[in-house]
Parts: sequence; structure tokens; C-alpha cells
Amino acid sequence: MAMRPDRPITTLCLNPALDVTYYVHTLIPDEKSRADSARHDPGGNGINIGRALARLDIESHTICVIAGAVGQIFKTLLKDELNHVVFEEVAGETRINTTIIETSSRNQYQITGSGSDIPPADIERIANDFIEVTGNGYGIITGSCQPNVPMTLYADLVRRLNQQGARAVVDTHDEKLKLAIAEKPFLIKPNKHELEQMLGKPLNSVEAVAECARQIQRSGVEYVCVSLSFEGALLISPDNSFYATTLDVPVNTTVGAGDSMVAGMVACFNHHDDAELALKWGIACGAGTVIHPGTQLFEEKDIEALKQKVIIKKLDI
Repeated sequence: MAMRPDRPITTLCLNPALDVTYYVHTLIPDEKSRADSARHDPGGNGINIGRALARLDIESHTICVIAGAVGQIFKTLLKDELNHVVFEEVAGETRINTTIIETSSRNQYQITGSGSDIPPADIERIANDFIEVTGNGYGIITGSCQPNVPMTLYADLVRRLNQQGARAVVDTHDEKLKLAIAEKPFLIKPNKHELEQMLGKPLNSVEAVAECARQIQRSGVEYVCVSLSFEGALLISPDNSFYATTLDVPVNTTVGAGDSMVAGMVACFNHHDDAELALKWGIACGAGTVIHPGTQLFEEKDIEALKQKVIIKKLDI
């Protein structure tokens, strides 16, 4: 039986992508490289979060913008992957993202498309649909925007969600993140590199990251999660700072791991106001995702066992 969330959950995916993953033995400059295998998957941060929530048996809605012929391929590939999806069709073309995994070195190369401009009237319509569907639930705002989307859009959405008693969750970077933080979302999830870029300084220890994240939390963000790549992740709550090291699992690709972490934390927060447990859910979902190739996500049957392996340390920061 599907779990019924305490609040509705809606994810906005403004700029989804057709994800193409190539597995190449060795990349040679100025030479044609033949792929040993390839995958084509529906991608984008919001799409991955929606798919992860579905795998956790959580009912949620996804507001997804698609365009052109690639958008139709994307729509076909996404069939049966999400619980409830609203496709917002606009002019232009859905972007294509490419990941190349060099199997000889295990190096990973990613090329990300920018996406086509969205007419202002469509931006307003899509934003209004997202706000209406979210209601007083969790509004997850994530990923990149098309070139002409106002830098203030995510901050405006956080403000509107707060006004109607919703919980805004933001996973973005650069100026969009900085502006969104000023509107006091419920949860943000930058990675360490994004946090360093935003602050303009290196953070050379877990404790240094926690101190900076605590300052952001005190500015009005209820929870600040910082992913630390292979070092694990931090979750700063109003009560304490929690640190979890990454789990020792085979890594196929890191694509979708951060999105799975967001989905795991939101799924937990929707039933338990427990930061330590939410971080366990996030780490387990991220670890379950890196095991799989392409943009495949974790299997729900593995999450409980992975959660049991997560070790949480309180930092008292």
C-alpha cells in the first residue's frame, strides 16, 4: 500500500534534459572514440527527484517543461516513471545532456545543455501552476533555468510558498541560491563546491563547512544540507549539526545521487521532524543510486539495509 504523505509534494523541473550516457574505454584527443555502450534516460534534477519519490512509494506531483521533438522523446521515456506529472509544453527544444564515462580510468565527463528560452507569459503560467499544485505542502525547486528565466524566479517562488504555509526546498547554486536563501526556505542542499563559490572562500574541513552552514541556518533557513562528495554530507538543524560519512558501495556514476538525497530527506521530513533520521534517508538514497549505471536510481528494497549502515556524528556546531 502506498504511503500517504502528510503534505502534498510537488517538484518543479523547468529545464529537464534527455540524458545520454556513453561508456568509452579511452578518450583520445582528435580521434573518433567509439562507445562500448550507451544509455538514453529522462533527466534533470526535478525529474530525478520525482522518480526517486515514486521509488519510495511517495505520491507526488512533478511540473515538467518540455519542448520540441526532443521533448516528445523525453515524454515517451518518462512514461510510468512518475506518479503524477504535468507537462508544460513551450516553444523551442528540450536540451540534451551528455555524460562520458571513460572505463579505463573511471573518469567522468559531463556536458550540459542550456535549454531554449521560455516566453515570459509561459514562465508566469508555469510558476502559478506550481504554486497552486503545491498548496501547503513541500515545493521542491531545483536545477538550472533556461537562459532568459529571471534570476529572481526561485526566490519569488520561495516567498510565495511561505506565504501560503508551504515548505520550500531549494537545490540550486550561484546567485539563484543566494537570492532564495534571503527568502528563508525550509531546506537547501548545496554541495561543498557550490557553497564555497557562493561564499567566495575555500572550506578546508568538515567543521568549517558546518560553521558556514550554521550561519546560513541562523539567517532563517530551517535546515541546511551540504553534500561533501565522497566525504559524506552534513545536515544543520535548529538543534544540532549532523555529519554522516559516505557509505562504502561500488560507484558506477554519481549522476542523480544528490537528487536522490533530496528526495530521501523530504520523504522523511514529511513523516518525521527528525534531522538525524532525514540525513540517514538522504545518505542511503544517494548511495543506492551511485551503484547503478546511467541515470538509474536506487531500488526501494535496498534502502532499509543501507540506512542501517549510516553512522551519524553530532558535531555540536
